Amino acid sequence: MATIFRDWSYRYQWLYDGISGVAALSVGGEARFRQLALQGLTIHSDTKILDLCCGSGQATQFLVKFSQNVTGLDASPLSLKRARQNVPSATYVESFAEDMPFADQEFDVVHTSVALHEMQSEQLRRIIHEVYRVLKPGGVFTLVDFHAPTNPILWTGLSMFLLLFETETAWQLLKTDLPGLLTEIGFNASEPTLYAGGSLQVIQARKF
Repeated sequence: MATIFRDWSYRYQWLYDGISGVAALSVGGEARFRQLALQGLTIHSDTKILDLCCGSGQATQFLVKFSQNVTGLDASPLSLKRARQNVPSATYVESFAEDMPFADQEFDVVHTSVALHEMQSEQLRRIIHEVYRVLKPGGVFTLVDFHAPTNPILWTGLSMFLLLFETETAWQLLKTDLPGLLTEIGFNASEPTLYAGGSLQVIQARKF
């Protein structure tokens, strides 16, 4: 069940950006946070990248610095309107992530930033299947999202954030073995790299 704070954060971009900026301080700021999932990847100007659940383009603005071939996908018309204003150099598609209107093996990289925690379990599985389908052989699915903190001190802060701004699906993700799920679907998934006392995870999963 969504809270009023969650509704406000999506309605008012200044509020969402402010919350994101404060949260990103735990890993060194917004710019570093948005590029955590890209570390170690070889990206050229013609690398075809899908920014999955791109929202208002917060991560897209960094992806277009690496490649001239970036597509943002989101189900929200309002978010896509903002993304087009914020990052006009990308291409945008309105669609649900579990039913993407792309050909098989279309992208070199699929990236998503703090979006999978909004999905129900079966929806999450369908999205990962779709990501596998649209990636080229050897392509990479790279993601950053919440993780159960390894530092007990951070449980209070993360719990408060989830209670104020997220739904029960975020709590479900904390219990989900994402590398195991990715491997089950066919990816060669790395173990998560953890940040912010374990409360954030970065996973890079390669399609065989």
